[in-house]
Amino acid sequence: MPKYMKGRRYGYLTPTTDGGWFEGIQHQQVAGYPIGIVYIENINYPLIPGNVVNACTYDFPVRMKAVKNLTNDRLFNNDPTILDDILDAARSLVEEDGVRAICSACGFFGNYQQQVREALDVPVAMSSLVQFPWIQGLIRPGQKIGILTANKNSLNDTLLKSCGAYKTDNLIVKDGLATEEFAAVVDMRGHFDNTIAREEVVAMAKELVEEDDDIGAILLECSDMPPYAYAVQEAAQVPVFDFITLINWLHSAVAQHPYFGWV
Repeated sequence: MPKYMKGRRYGYLTPTTDGGWFEGIQHQQVAGYPIGIVYIENINYPLIPGNVVNACTYDFPVRMKAVKNLTNDRLFNNDPTILDDILDAARSLVEEDGVRAICSACGFFGNYQQQVREALDVPVAMSSLVQFPWIQGLIRPGQKIGILTANKNSLNDTLLKSCGAYKTDNLIVKDGLATEEFAAVVDMRGHFDNTIAREEVVAMAKELVEEDDDIGAILLECSDMPPYAYAVQEAAQVPVFDFITLINWLHSAVAQHPYFGWV
């Protein structure tokens, strides 16, 4: 463990564990944030509850940090020059804010999964797509996984392999870029009709299960899609994974809590 993390500990402080020796961590100025989320600095659209960067989405504290000068276009095009800024934001969350795991607010941050993972000593999940190989191990062999994405053109083999997805012959992708309202998360018009956006995302899911009757699960790539996950599941009647299932999973691992109750 790096010297700057000396004193870091895991576990909830309870009436039975609030004693003993505690040591401050150099440079850390705040505490109590188990999950750190890096996000695109230059965006312009509503961030409704369920969105990864809406704090109301979570039942626990999250710490968020913008990646300087980052735009959708640079991220979608896997611009290598943004890596240092991504690393700076992630390191700041770990070293100065004390987070115990790093995630992001766009599936295309997954292009940098390996570099960020190698640079930090906390769990790193830069994209909802890191769940793809897990899902493959959960569903019946031969079943398909449907992915709903904000930009199909950028969801390529390089991104998938960076997220650990090497076997992708059971992958079916539906693109949100051609929608009228949900596409506001890409074209940055600053507004959208949320009812129509939900209907568009649900329609994509319906197309998946109507075109292939052996869809075993749906994975939402985009960090703006979790607000509609419940509607997607109601329409498709399959397990639905997204950024929030990922972040909740990370939180459960790095912030274990004691159980209370009668025996």
